Amino acid sequence: MSDLLGVAVLGAGHMGADHIRRLDRVVSGARVAAVADPDAARAEEAVAGIEGVTVHAEVEAALDAPGVEAVLIASPGPAHREALLAAFARGLPVLCEKPMVPDPAGALRVLEAEARLGRRLTQIGFMRRYDAGYRRLKALLDEGRLGRPLMLHCVHRNVSSPPGFTSAMLIDSSVSHEIDAARWLLGQELTSVTVRRPRPSAGAPQGLLDPQFVLFETDGGALVDVEVFVNCGFGYQVRCEAVCEAGSARIGDDQGMLVTTGGAAAADVPQDYLVRFVDAYDREVQAWVDATRRGLVTGPTVWDGYAASVVAEAGIRALENDTRVAVELAPRPGLYTAGGH
Repeated sequence: MSDLLGVAVLGAGHMGADHIRRLDRVVSGARVAAVADPDAARAEEAVAGIEGVTVHAEVEAALDAPGVEAVLIASPGPAHREALLAAFARGLPVLCEKPMVPDPAGALRVLEAEARLGRRLTQIGFMRRYDAGYRRLKALLDEGRLGRPLMLHCVHRNVSSPPGFTSAMLIDSSVSHEIDAARWLLGQELTSVTVRRPRPSAGAPQGLLDPQFVLFETDGGALVDVEVFVNCGFGYQVRCEAVCEAGSARIGDDQGMLVTTGGAAAADVPQDYLVRFVDAYDREVQAWVDATRRGLVTGPTVWDGYAASVVAEAGIRALENDTRVAVELAPRPGLYTAGGH
């Protein structure tokens, strides 16, 4: 391996461009070696000023480019399966943004493909596991001082939804983060999903069922509820409260600058997930680079990505059919038994 880990970034959109910036300016021990995106102009703009990077229209060309030793997948979810399989065929370690693969059948194919390799190559980009607040909450729950967790109350709000955002995407795009966070925080699998919804907000586009209230049951007897509201209009807010037998703990209330004047106080509210979770993204990518340079793979597994896809698909069916839907996971391959959630 070279002194700087050569990374091929697949996708130069909002998320991909931010990771290109991060690899070039924030993370140590890595460099952007290649970028693949069908939009050549967008890719060229994302790498402007970065020396030694090649730009490609095709994934395979970027993976085979000189100096590429690892892959960061930040393309749209439906493109992830083939990109992951191509990386596996070349033995390249991968950091794959969520969703790993949106559909459970495709996610299972990726799971089986990595399991056949007999070794992990992939870290899935559930960045909340690297957020300082979530890490403190996880440590507190694992310590056991508050007793067994009984409930998680979660809030996920966005200023507005992008064009083309669907009612199903509130679950498989937005709530997918809470799906993984709940599994990780509790160390339990989610076993069923129920979705309820109030009347749509006047701020939601016509036909979008927003907000929604999602209820998960777990195999450990806990309940997890998520209020997801992607057109709240006022800011990007993520909160989580764990209610346990002997106490509770809540994260996500931290504010930026608080200004008090004229008998009133006002606090900044982040407007974007890249602002709210910038530190988590930085830590996530740095951890991936550090582990990869040591020949290790850490963090969320392909099993975690597969489980999130299955739970999200069950949530979409619960939304569409207005009923409780059971989650049915395939048997967990031995490669992932030690990793837990």
